[in-house]
Amino acid sequence: MTPRTFQADTPLEALLLEQALAVARRLQRTADTAPDGRVLRAVEVAGLEAGREFTRLAVEAALQGQAEAAEKKGRPAAPAPAAPVASGPSVAPGATS
Repeated sequence: MTPRTFQADTPLEALLLEQALAVARRLQRTADTAPDGRVLRAVEVAGLEAGREFTRLAVEAALQGQAEAAEKKGRPAAPAPAAPVASGPSVAPGATS
């Protein structure tokens, strides 16, 4: 097969490309080493495990990137809430007349 070049435009894309290659290599190794008659099952199990881990990593990395961007921005400027105003005469708790 002819080698291909992929370009990642973000750190998340680079991470996911690397992980996708690792998954492909793992599946190929599993298929190559599985005993005759058990290749399909072995690759299915490996694929499900790798797919779950890939998805978990992708979600984690995307959310981490979003959180870092939000931290850099800081909270949007907004007026501070006013202090509550007490209504009626002020009486200490538990005081009786």
